[in-house]
Amino acid sequence: MRKALGVAWRLLSGLPFALLSPVFLFTAAIVLFLADLATALTPRRRLRPETRPDTAKVSIVIPNWNGRDLLAKYLPSVIASIENHPDSEVIVVDNGSTDGSVAFVEEAFPDVRLLPLKENLGFGGGSNAGFRAAQNDIVVLLNSDMRVEPDFLQPLLDGFTDEKVFSVTCQIFFSDPSKIRQETGLTESWWQQGALRVRHRADEKIHELYPCAYGGGGSCAFDRNKFLELGGFDEILAPFYLEDTDLGYLAWKRGWKAMYQPASVVYHEHRGTIGKKFSDAYIQGVLKKNFLLFTWKNIHEWRRLLEHFVFTWSSAALSWLFGDSPERSSFAAIARAAFQLPETFMSRARARELAIISDTEAFRRPLGGHFRDTFASMQGEKLRVLFVSPYPICPPVHGGAVFMYQTVRELARLCELHVIVLLDYAHQGAAHDELDAMCASTEYVVRMEGRQKAFGSMEPHAVREFRNADLAWLIQRQIFTRHIDVLQLEYTVLGQYAGRFKRIPSILFEHDIYFQSIARRLPFITNTVEKIEARWEYLRALRYELRMLPTPDRIQVCSRDNRDYIASFLPALKDRIDDGYRAGIETSLYTFTPHGREPFTLLFLGSFRHLPNQEALTWFLREVFPKVRAEEPRARLVIVGSDPPARHSLPEAAAIELIGFVHDVREPLKRYSLFVCPILSGSGVRVKLLEAFSAGIPVVSTRLGAEGLADVDGELCALADDAPSFAAHILKLIRDPDAAAKMAERARAEVVAKRDMRVMTERLVECYQATVDKMRN
Repeated sequence: MRKALGVAWRLLSGLPFALLSPVFLFTAAIVLFLADLATALTPRRRLRPETRPDTAKVSIVIPNWNGRDLLAKYLPSVIASIENHPDSEVIVVDNGSTDGSVAFVEEAFPDVRLLPLKENLGFGGGSNAGFRAAQNDIVVLLNSDMRVEPDFLQPLLDGFTDEKVFSVTCQIFFSDPSKIRQETGLTESWWQQGALRVRHRADEKIHELYPCAYGGGGSCAFDRNKFLELGGFDEILAPFYLEDTDLGYLAWKRGWKAMYQPASVVYHEHRGTIGKKFSDAYIQGVLKKNFLLFTWKNIHEWRRLLEHFVFTWSSAALSWLFGDSPERSSFAAIARAAFQLPETFMSRARARELAIISDTEAFRRPLGGHFRDTFASMQGEKLRVLFVSPYPICPPVHGGAVFMYQTVRELARLCELHVIVLLDYAHQGAAHDELDAMCASTEYVVRMEGRQKAFGSMEPHAVREFRNADLAWLIQRQIFTRHIDVLQLEYTVLGQYAGRFKRIPSILFEHDIYFQSIARRLPFITNTVEKIEARWEYLRALRYELRMLPTPDRIQVCSRDNRDYIASFLPALKDRIDDGYRAGIETSLYTFTPHGREPFTLLFLGSFRHLPNQEALTWFLREVFPKVRAEEPRARLVIVGSDPPARHSLPEAAAIELIGFVHDVREPLKRYSLFVCPILSGSGVRVKLLEAFSAGIPVVSTRLGAEGLADVDGELCALADDAPSFAAHILKLIRDPDAAAKMAERARAEVVAKRDMRVMTERLVECYQATVDKMRN
C-alpha cells in the first residue's frame, strides 16, 4: 500500500513538470538556435596566439568551504611539495566559511596566501577567484580533501610539453585503499543516446603522459592564461559538478590538449565536503541539471542536439513513470535548466566563438589513437602494426585461425607486430606462448560481455556480441602507447572499431561476407521460426555491412569473387578492396604426399562450431556417403575437427572413424586418400582446401566449397553440387589413384605459385606502406 501511494504521489507531484517539459525543451531549442544565429552574424574575434607557459614556478589554489579540519590534515603535504620550487605559492580561497577556517589558516600557516570571500561562490566561483589572484603561469587546483605525494608536482609541470597543452591532471587514489577507485584522473567522455557520458578509467598499463577528456578540477594543473581565455569555470554550473568537464571540452574544441600524468599521485577523501553537507537527492538533482546545461552550451552539431531533445524527454518520462535513475534525466531537471536559459545563451555564444574544431572531432581527440593520429610525429624504419583478432589464434583449429596464425608469423618477421586476441576462456592464453615470443607485444582479453541479444535491434547479433567499450579503449591505448602505424582488424564483427583516422590506416579483413553467408544458409533452414530469425539477421547484416564497409581505409577479402560481390553493392569501394593478401597458406609447412595413402579413405575436416561444416557433414552423410558405400563397401570416412558431433548421432558407424580435434592437421592430410568438401553455405575461401592442395591429398568439393580457388572440374579438384555427381567423383578418384595424384600435383603447383603466405604477406606489407605513405603525404 505504501509503495502504491509513493507511486501515486510521484505521478501527481511530477504532473505539472511533465506537462510543461515540452514547452521548456522547445524554448531551449529556440534559444540555442538564436545563440548560434547571433554568433554566425557577429564578426569572429581574433583568438590569442598560443604560448608555452613558464613551468619553473607554480601557484597552488585550494578552494575551501567549512573545511577547517581538512586543511589541518592535508595542507601541510601541499606546502611541503613546493619547497623545491622557488617563487611558488599556495593560495587558500575561503568561500565564506563559518567554521573558523580563515583564522585557522592565518595562525597555523602564515606563509599561505589567504583569499577570503564574503559569500560562498561555489567551487567554480571560488576557483576562478584563485586563478585571477595567482601570480604564476601554472595553477594547480586542489580540493581541500586532497593529500599529495611529496614529488607530485614535477611530473605535472613536465606534462606541459608544448604550447597546446591546457591541463595536466594527477593520478588519484583514495585514502582508504579498500574503496573502489571511482576516481582515477584518467577521464573519458562520449556521446550516447543524446547525452554526455563521463567516467574515470583505471588502467595500470598506462605509465606515460596520456590524453584524457578533462582534468579533474580538484587535482589538476592548468595553464592559467588559457584557463582565463576560456572564461574559467562557468557559473551556470553552480554550485558544483561538471565545471571541469565543461572546461576540458572547451579546451579540446579550442584545439588544445588535456593530459593525464600517472606519475603524479594524490589521495582523495571522496566528497570530503560536498558529500557530507548535501543530500544525495540534491547532488543528483544538480548533476542532472548540469548535464543538460553542458549540452545546451557546448554541443553545436544540431544532429546531436535533435537526438538530445528526443532522448531527454523520453528518459525523463521513464523516470516519472517508473522512478528516478542516475542515468536518466528528469522533468524537474529540465525545468531547472530552462530557468537558466538567459545565462546559457551567453555561454553558448562564447563557446561557439572559441571553438575551432567540431563536436565529433572534440570527442575523438582525447582517445589515444586519435590523439596520436592528430598530434604525434610519425617516423620509424619498421612499420608498427596492431593486429586485432576476435577469436583465439593458437592452436589454429578453424580456417580463419589458420589464416591469422600464418599471417601473424610472417608479419612478425617483416614488421614490429603488436597483437590483441580475444579468448573464450582464460586457460586459452597458455596456447599462445608462440605469439608472445614472436610479437613485440601481446594482449589477451577473456571474451568481454557485449550487448545482449536483441531481436528487435537493427544491429546484427554477431556485431552486438563484440561491441564493448573496454575493447575500444584497449585498441586506442595500444595505438598510442605502441606508436602504431597500421590497424589490422579481423572479421566483419570488428569493423565497428575501424578508426576514422587521417594518418593511421584501418584495414579490415572480411574472412567471409557476413550477409552473403546468411543468405546462402537460408535454403537449408527448415524450422519456420529459425528461418524468420535468419531472414531478419540477413537484413540487419546487409544494413550493417553496407554502412560499415566505407569506413576502413582498405578492405581485404579472400577472393576476386568476394571483391566483385561487395563492389556490386558498393561500387565506389572497388579500388579499396584487395583480394590477394590474406587467403593463403605457408606451403613449406606441408609435406607434399601424392602417393602412398591409405586406400578407400575419405577425410572430412572442419571445426563444427562453424554451422556450414555441420550442414555439410549432415548432407554428405545423408545423401552422398550411402551412394559411395553402395558401390564401394571398402570406403571409410574419417572425421577430424573441433567440437565434433556425438558418435551415436552418426549413421553407418562401422564405416566412420570419429577422431575429433587434432593438434596438427598435417598428419591426417598426408595419410588419407581423398579429401571431401561438401560445403553448401558460407562465404570466402576454405583454408582446408588450401591445406589439402598443399599436402597433396586429392579433393572433391562443391563449387561453393572451392569458391575463389577452382572453377574447372578436374583441373585442381573435382567439382560437383548434387549428391550423385559428388559420389561418382569420389568413386572415380579412389579407384584411380594415379589420376588423383596428377590432379593433386596441379593443385599444389597452383597454391605455391599464387597462394603462398610468405609471398602474399610481403605484398601485404607493401600495401600497408603504400597506404601509410598516401595518407601522410
